Amino acid sequence: MPREGIISDHARLKGRNPMITQRFMDYRIVVFLILFIFESSKPIAADDQTLKNESPRGSALRSVVGEAFKTPKMHWLSQSGPIHSLTYEGETYQQRPTSVFAFYASPATLGRPSNETKFPAVVLIHGGGGTAFAEWVWLWAERGYAAIAMDLSGSRPIDPIFDPATGKPVPGQANGPKTRSRLPDGGPNHGPAEKFDCIDDDVSDDWPVHAASNVIRAHSLIRSFDDVDADRTAVTGISWGGYTTCLVASLDHRFQAAVPVYGCGFLYEGESVQKPAIDRLGDRRQRWIDAYDPSAVLPDCRVPILFVNGTNDVHYPLDSYQKSYDLVPGKKQMRIEVNMGHSHPAGWAPNEIGLFIDSHCRQGKALPKAGDPKIEGDKVVMSYQSDVPLKSAQLHFTSDNGLRSKRSWRSVPAEIHSETIIASPPPESANTWFLTLTDERDAMTSSSVRFVDR
Repeated sequence: MPREGIISDHARLKGRNPMITQRFMDYRIVVFLILFIFESSKPIAADDQTLKNESPRGSALRSVVGEAFKTPKMHWLSQSGPIHSLTYEGETYQQRPTSVFAFYASPATLGRPSNETKFPAVVLIHGGGGTAFAEWVWLWAERGYAAIAMDLSGSRPIDPIFDPATGKPVPGQANGPKTRSRLPDGGPNHGPAEKFDCIDDDVSDDWPVHAASNVIRAHSLIRSFDDVDADRTAVTGISWGGYTTCLVASLDHRFQAAVPVYGCGFLYEGESVQKPAIDRLGDRRQRWIDAYDPSAVLPDCRVPILFVNGTNDVHYPLDSYQKSYDLVPGKKQMRIEVNMGHSHPAGWAPNEIGLFIDSHCRQGKALPKAGDPKIEGDKVVMSYQSDVPLKSAQLHFTSDNGLRSKRSWRSVPAEIHSETIIASPPPESANTWFLTLTDERDAMTSSSVRFVDR
């Protein structure tokens, strides 16, 4: 019975026979108990940190989150050295079970002294042509983190090779496909066919589903380790790993911080090198966009996020990057570097990545926070906040046209005042500009990028 019907019945019965009134009250209690039991019996998410979203966009990705939040079965392959190797249970591929290879390291595996009994943890996502990188987990273990890096191509790299002089992993040891072998129960390859052409009613062979699910599974796994503080975890990825970081940061809200490097959404627009492959999908094009473009899920992102990219990136153009940043409703920052290189080493090199994650997982000081830059008369004015004194500020602009990846940029100094940055305005010919702040740790962040229509 509708609630208003119950209320009107109660009004009619008020003041009449007490026995009838009591029976009505008993009836109302029974109705509410039935409604309560019905609501309580509805299925709930596997983890209360997931975001409920009824939008059809991203529904294929959300469908994997429930299982991925459970700790997967795993098997240690080697625990004899400073970098351990393992496999864990992956997403189902074409109706068969899979396993995922990963490297793991921590201050404890490296034999580093630490005052912490439980370490913060970071999940590391490689890009196209990459794999689980031994030197990457080593880098983070030296920073004081437990780190896991998985292969998202259904393969495993060679065992770690260490420099006998330094004891550190040899750089670039797993570069190239000849350094990897296919797992007998591996998932889909990290190729165009698996990323785009497979889009149909069966999501079990879609690489984006496997990538997101297997990263979240790695997160669930590392959170279960005895020496890991499950409440202090972060994720960072490079290129296609940055793309995947955007997905998982929007799906898995257990993370305390996320840093996508290069990767973003709107791959179907403008100068994105992925646009032709998406356009070739024809009548399936919109289905892929709604299912797997990060723009479908970034509005759900509640994890503090730092976007890291360069001005001339050919894979993830600056305008698509800014649009992706704008979709995030929560805490967010950007680091745009003029002519930043595009590679795995270039992608894990910026010290701002570690400092940003430290600020959310180790009580480190925050990166400088840029305000909203505005042109006021004959100057550009922008407010800022910084826990560490600023060392420099700059205005960057380009007046070139054509492909964004080919444009030349100019950088000019800006003045640092108390809580305010002041710069001369870009020339009238400038079509794109932004400001950067650099503190005494050489940590740089940028403002939003301004695009001028001509």
